[in-house]
Amino acid sequence: MNNGVRVKISALGTYVPPRVLSNHDLEKMVETSDKWIMERTGIRERHLADKGIATSDLGAEAAKQALCRRGMKATDLEALIVASVTPDMMFPATACLIQNKIGATGIWGFDISAACSSFLYALQVGTQFVKTGAQKRVMVVGADVMSSIIDYTDRATCVIFGDGGGAVILEPADDGLGMIDYLHEIDGSGACSLYMPGGGSLNPPTHETVDKKMHYVHQDGQAVFKFAVRKMAEVCDTLLKRNGLTGKDVKAFIPHQANKRIILNTAERLGMDLDKVIINIDRYGNTTSATIPLAMQTAIDEGRLKKGDLVLLAAVGAGFTVGAALLHWAY
Repeated sequence: MNNGVRVKISALGTYVPPRVLSNHDLEKMVETSDKWIMERTGIRERHLADKGIATSDLGAEAAKQALCRRGMKATDLEALIVASVTPDMMFPATACLIQNKIGATGIWGFDISAACSSFLYALQVGTQFVKTGAQKRVMVVGADVMSSIIDYTDRATCVIFGDGGGAVILEPADDGLGMIDYLHEIDGSGACSLYMPGGGSLNPPTHETVDKKMHYVHQDGQAVFKFAVRKMAEVCDTLLKRNGLTGKDVKAFIPHQANKRIILNTAERLGMDLDKVIINIDRYGNTTSATIPLAMQTAIDEGRLKKGDLVLLAAVGAGFTVGAALLHWAY
């Protein structure tokens, strides 16, 4: 990423629905316990959207906050990229719905689906638009209502996920800060380790697919955990070495919040001090496309992210998808 202009995140907005589902609430719903969930995931509670609240609603709220913080009108945007695996519907794109809700007339946009890596992938797509000069102001939204595709009788998945949204604005940087480099990879051999089998062209909705619970998330937890532990550390290490850096150079490590053990294992493998690792999975669970922007906000709120800091982002998701990005925080 050495050619073209430097691209920075100029504003951040986040939103989670107000309703909270705690581990103690889940104890009344499935055979589980607060201790069991905390030991295996690090999650204490998660936010859930009420019925009728869709991904576009969460994304629009986060987008409005980002615009307000930047002092920018929605009509100043030129493109909108939405990262999600829970679109409001198969079509139109959720980007169209968010664009209309925030009043961003005259722009174009589309959706990206890469599971838990969706936000990171969308961030790089948006960066390329600004970097090449094609666009000057791009918004990237990561939002998911995971509760809409979770079976709350399946303790293997219902304890993990929450709902939330985040949005960033990308613009040219004139101070040398911003995006530095990225490294992404997909491995489709793991597609059936974490997936929703029903609802697409392979298994369109029928009474049979509903009866078989094919419209819910299905997960092979051990396979996902093993891949995530190995690949998140691997891609981060490769990216750092490519830029002449080590984990000790990073001021803030902001990983996808899927499992606390995966996060800590990655930090340890990179030789990174734990006080540099941003973890908020205990409050939000795995919000899929929203975890990284929500973690960015946590880092800011806790005073652990300052202008000029070297930041490492990383994610692993269904597909399998994996990615990492380096940037200097720009505000």
